[in-house]
Amino acid sequence: MQYHTSHRQSLLKTAILWITFSIVPLALSAQNYKLNNGEGEVMVTGTSTLHDWEEVAEQKSGSITLDNTGDLPKINTLKFTVEAESLKSGKGAMDKNTYKALETKKHKQIVFELKSVKSISPVTSTSNKYKVVATGDLTIAGSTNVIELPFNLTLNNGTVLLEGKKALKMTDFNVDPPKALLGTITTGDDIEIHYNTVWK
Repeated sequence: MQYHTSHRQSLLKTAILWITFSIVPLALSAQNYKLNNGEGEVMVTGTSTLHDWEEVAEQKSGSITLDNTGDLPKINTLKFTVEAESLKSGKGAMDKNTYKALETKKHKQIVFELKSVKSISPVTSTSNKYKVVATGDLTIAGSTNVIELPFNLTLNNGTVLLEGKKALKMTDFNVDPPKALLGTITTGDDIEIHYNTVWK
């Protein structure tokens, strides 16, 4: 009886050790990085009948999980969020019209969430910079579309840099381009999102 008990305990310890060592390499291979709000920039640019305009996101957050064990980094997860009312143009009236168009009382955030990576390739054979084309769900003002997002990914001493730009139409997300001065100034439907973000 004593032998059977000790033998069973020995088998149990062996099984636990085997499971632990099987899981550890998986945990070590994937690294999670958080977006640093204090560095980098996310900016939206557009046009109007009066002048071109730009708005900068003052509050942004997100996370990315990378597996660096292969020849090319593998992006397992990517989620990026901008607080809608943190978009600032430096002009209060314009910001107010933007928040109204985005219905920020109901829809507090603009969110991109990765679905898949279509392609990833090194910029040069010796660099740690890669060209990526990803697809994901982009949600603006409560409407979600699948978009293709191109960007450069750079790995640098525990830091990840993501930079790129993406053209969009407001009406694709059921957003009416903002108007001002009783409709005499109209914002163009086409906008462009420029981003240069730092993840640690």
